[in-house]
Amino acid sequence: MVDLVNLVQTLTSPHPLDRYLELVRPTLTLRDMRAEITRVRHSAPGSVTLTLRPTRQWKGHRAGQYVQLGVVIDGVRHTRCYSPVNPEGGRDRRIELTVKAHPGGVVSQFLYHEAAPGMVVDLTPADGVFRLPEPRPERVLLISGGSGITPVLSMLRTLAEEEHPGEVVFLHYAKSPAVLPHRFELDVIARQHKNFRIELRHPYRPDRLRVDSGAPWVDVAHPKGSGYFDYDELERVAPWFADAQTYVCGPQSLMDAVRTIYHAEQLDDRLHTEEFTLSVAPADAGQAHGTVRFSASGVSAQNNGAPLLEQAESAGLSPEYGCRMGICFSCTAVRRSGCTRNLRTGETDSDPDQPIQLCISAPVGDVDIDI
Repeated sequence: MVDLVNLVQTLTSPHPLDRYLELVRPTLTLRDMRAEITRVRHSAPGSVTLTLRPTRQWKGHRAGQYVQLGVVIDGVRHTRCYSPVNPEGGRDRRIELTVKAHPGGVVSQFLYHEAAPGMVVDLTPADGVFRLPEPRPERVLLISGGSGITPVLSMLRTLAEEEHPGEVVFLHYAKSPAVLPHRFELDVIARQHKNFRIELRHPYRPDRLRVDSGAPWVDVAHPKGSGYFDYDELERVAPWFADAQTYVCGPQSLMDAVRTIYHAEQLDDRLHTEEFTLSVAPADAGQAHGTVRFSASGVSAQNNGAPLLEQAESAGLSPEYGCRMGICFSCTAVRRSGCTRNLRTGETDSDPDQPIQLCISAPVGDVDIDI
């Protein structure tokens, strides 16, 4: 069967067979995975929840993993990473994604305003090492902030569906209770699982009346601008944290605060993190030097210190990319020669003919990239 498919692919060259099948039905594919949007909900201001029905290639996800979602906007295909929020192991094979419409976010704004039932999107298999282990830890601490809620919410819902008997704490930081998605699901979990504690933290405006949401969990407002996460907060919500496995996803400030405490307590092996933003020092064009040569395209440009993905795009090239945060490895290319710096770790590497990630690598002097 595989040989027959390969033969047909050869006969339909230069386009793959799936390009012809999609003319019959967008979800009719042999190799490419796609999904049809079956439901769209704007359950919280500024975010949209999409229910997807994937094609037969979908093998499911582990709680905490992400998928790459691809859409065509104004004739250009864009890909972004999103974490399913539904529990793992669902028999109906659906995928539920909650997307925060970030200002200036091309894909998130498109999905927020334009997504509708019947729309077909590209999809990749679930991936990522940020996930619940087997067997489940007896004690689990989940911490999230803003749109970082999605992977840990999938973990929480998975543990609830499995009737996890151990202690579970879910601590989330939001701008306000109103923008918290999936409040209904959190209500249900809090009411039905007495060994689960769900706590929301958000700032309040002293000139405005705070309205009690009535949710069956702890809802604490802090003065606007005050510190949120610290050791005392950790002790309050999970005094047993040293014996737990902790999963964190959120803004860089929250991630750094949690890491600092766990490192000081020598608990690095019990802390698991996922980042949806790339925190790097801004490019200093005054210190950048050398030439970036994109040898496969015959294009060269003066190094301006920015990540190689941005420099390639500025030079008129369109390399493949996904998350732009070093998570999905879609923008991997071979560095033929020269030295690059990893913008996450600060480490430099000059070994020739090595694959690097364009979105988190910046050139140090002359460099040759095979794109």
